[in-house]
Amino acid sequence: MSIKDAAKEGDDGVLIDIEVRPGAKTVKIPSGYNPWRKRIEVRLSRQAQKGKANQQLIRELSGMFGIKENDVTLISGHTAHKKTVLIRGMNLEQINDLMESLMDKV
Repeated sequence: MSIKDAAKEGDDGVLIDIEVRPGAKTVKIPSGYNPWRKRIEVRLSRQAQKGKANQQLIRELSGMFGIKENDVTLISGHTAHKKTVLIRGMNLEQINDLMESLMDKV
């Protein structure tokens, strides 16, 4: 299994399955990969209160992918550690290539 298992084509863009750890000392995307859950692990510095961690996740992903924040949508997991985000403006190959190159640095 590889990090590519966490992303798949959706109707409107690419869906990425993520497992978030809020309240970390530093932000790290990706911070690892969980092969059993097939989710990319992410550490966020904001606490999971009043949507602050979700907002930070969207902001960090948009910056990492070089797209607008409006092109990143939280599809599921608004109040959970396991989340799915929709990325518009990029294809699956672009996202997989970027995520694999970032995983090499983890």
